[in-house]
Amino acid sequence: MSDEEAPGGGDGPSPPFSDQVLENVLESVLQFLDCRRDRNAASLVCRSWCRAEGQTRRKLFIGNCYAVSPARAVERFPCVRALVLKGKPRFADFELVPAGWGARFSPWLAALATANPWLERLYVKRMSVSDADLSLLARSFPSFRDLTLICCDGFGTAGLAAIAEHCRNLRVLDLIENDVEDLEDQALDWVSRFPQSTTSLESLVFDCVGCEVNMDALEALVARSPSLRRLRVNQRVSVGQLRRLMVRAPQLTDLGTGSFGEGGEVGPGEWEVEVADLEAAFAASRSLACLSGFRNHAPEYIPAIYPVCANLVSLNLGYSVITAEELEPVIIHCHNLQTLWVLDTVHDEGLQAVAATCKDLRELRVFPLDGAEESEGFVSDIGLIAISEGCPKLRSILYFCQRMTNAAVASTSKNCPELVVFRLCIMGFCRPDRQTGEPMDEGFGAIVMNCQKLTRLAVSGLLTDKAFGYIGKYGKSVRTLSVAFAGNSDSGLRYVLEGCPKLQKLEIRDSPFGDAALLSGIHHYYNMRFLWMSSCKVTIRGCKEVAQRLPHLVVEVIRDRPEKDDCEAIEKDDGEAVEKLYMYRSLAGPRDDAPRFVNIL
Repeated sequence: MSDEEAPGGGDGPSPPFSDQVLENVLESVLQFLDCRRDRNAASLVCRSWCRAEGQTRRKLFIGNCYAVSPARAVERFPCVRALVLKGKPRFADFELVPAGWGARFSPWLAALATANPWLERLYVKRMSVSDADLSLLARSFPSFRDLTLICCDGFGTAGLAAIAEHCRNLRVLDLIENDVEDLEDQALDWVSRFPQSTTSLESLVFDCVGCEVNMDALEALVARSPSLRRLRVNQRVSVGQLRRLMVRAPQLTDLGTGSFGEGGEVGPGEWEVEVADLEAAFAASRSLACLSGFRNHAPEYIPAIYPVCANLVSLNLGYSVITAEELEPVIIHCHNLQTLWVLDTVHDEGLQAVAATCKDLRELRVFPLDGAEESEGFVSDIGLIAISEGCPKLRSILYFCQRMTNAAVASTSKNCPELVVFRLCIMGFCRPDRQTGEPMDEGFGAIVMNCQKLTRLAVSGLLTDKAFGYIGKYGKSVRTLSVAFAGNSDSGLRYVLEGCPKLQKLEIRDSPFGDAALLSGIHHYYNMRFLWMSSCKVTIRGCKEVAQRLPHLVVEVIRDRPEKDDCEAIEKDDGEAVEKLYMYRSLAGPRDDAPRFVNIL
């Protein structure tokens, strides 16, 4: 609009609201947007909105470390205080991603340390983090206070010592399911490196650290950390040492018990005294709401936790080989429990006890003691039916088993219509309904038909294209789909890719889907975060066609490293099936740190 066309004529003063003022107003408004999806939508309105949104973003989530370059991220969001960063695909948890694939944290840390010294919180998952990285992290951010590392590798006690010594305002140090294993003669006493004055620690989780800790230093640290609410120790901590820690910190709300067994020799008459003392410590911990640990537990100590069971909202026995007989006297007191993780050693009888008591349960995970495909599990459709009938408020189920029926899955869909997550892992190759011998199509069909809020689904067992037809037709809210040992033709995957508009993450292993199935998703791949396929029938030719038709999609063909020469490149015929395919959207293009066993098309 020209001056002549402006209201009021062109001779008056210029409007008071310049672009800069409008951006300032926008920045003030955008401060109230917390949801990252809302912020992403706001950034798409126009350039000024995009710029203002970037300036005001304080929490940044990056679900794939290769989706954007570190330099671009810190330039786009210069004032970030909290970063969530994820690396390897989830199937890395099942050792399907070869060692040395990538996802190093160091490039991100270098960019952040240079451009963003006010970073305060960091959550890193499935990445390679070195001791040098942790040392640089500890020295680069004066206000740093929260560090969470999940399923990471590459670091040891030297890196932990640097964090403890130099992060003077540390509130959270959570090490969860990482591979931290120093040799005993090389391990550092990292616990002693924390400040000798009162600390700001609120959460300390180190149950995955294999090395022995300095117990005197740990007791002293707990005593001078009045804000500590969560403490999860490793299995090198004996039950006697645990009791002393609990006495020092009666304010804990979340406790990981470590081994929950005696670490040394027990003298005559000491056993009963220890149990009584431990029970007294639990009785004094009136704020405890979450319990975990119990690795290598001694059954005689289990009754000591009875005093806190009525207050528990979360109980994680996922590392405890606990029986139904041991679980039942615990669970009958847990009327307020909302989250329960157990091994299948509790059998169906243990799950029936849970169903009879835990009416407010929201999340259940049942893991296998033996994850081998040929193993015989201890839970079945009987336990699943009991849980669904007794716990109608369930929102999330992860259930490993060997024996299942369509009727049990259909019953679950009707009894628990509010399910958001349903992951049924029927171990073994293409196992059918154990009673009828039919495919598990109707059970999974009932899940997607009756559970309209479902966003995450894992399917397994003997499944035909009919099951995938149900998913494509009714799974309109599904964002994450995991498939193992299932399907009988390319049509199955085509139904999903053409029918699930919100699908973001698709991971498939040991299924018969080939090039036709892969190409059926061409229209959707730019909208997805990633696609993983391993041990399927996709060929180099099909992968090349996707790469040609979608030039902004990164298409990685991964082979298992040869035993004798990791660096030898293996040329494949275009018609040969690929071992592993990983495709993801990226603003940065193909990465420059791919090892020789990764071919980026």
